[in-house]
Amino acid sequence: MPLTRMNLKLLLPFRIFAEKTGVSRIVAETREGSFGLLPHRLDCVAALVPGILIYENEAEGEVCVAVDEGVLVKTGLDVFVSVRNAIGGTDLGLLREAVEREFLNLNEREQNVRSVMAKMESGFIRRLVELHRE
Repeated sequence: MPLTRMNLKLLLPFRIFAEKTGVSRIVAETREGSFGLLPHRLDCVAALVPGILIYENEAEGEVCVAVDEGVLVKTGLDVFVSVRNAIGGTDLGLLREAVEREFLNLNEREQNVRSVMAKMESGFIRRLVELHRE
């Protein structure tokens, strides 16, 4: 059986942060905890929380990226991660500090706006799933 790899596209509101091929695994964080994606996993959608996204490919090995909240969509071998902000780096400790400093310390107004947006996004995803089932 040939080795199957995923394609990862990490999207920000204003640009493509990273576009990787040959990805063998992805680990992301949700409100329920971390979960992993392998190439043959069923298609899925997940709401991400601020944290560390890890992916591994042959060219770079294991890569860690600090990401703000967003959405992950896996369809076939394509994985799209759309987040508000992302920071790359090699030191996991510094990335974790960046998550805490940049993404978790929000003022009250921004938290309210994000809460409303999250409700709108989850409603959209729910309707999309219902439409797909029909």
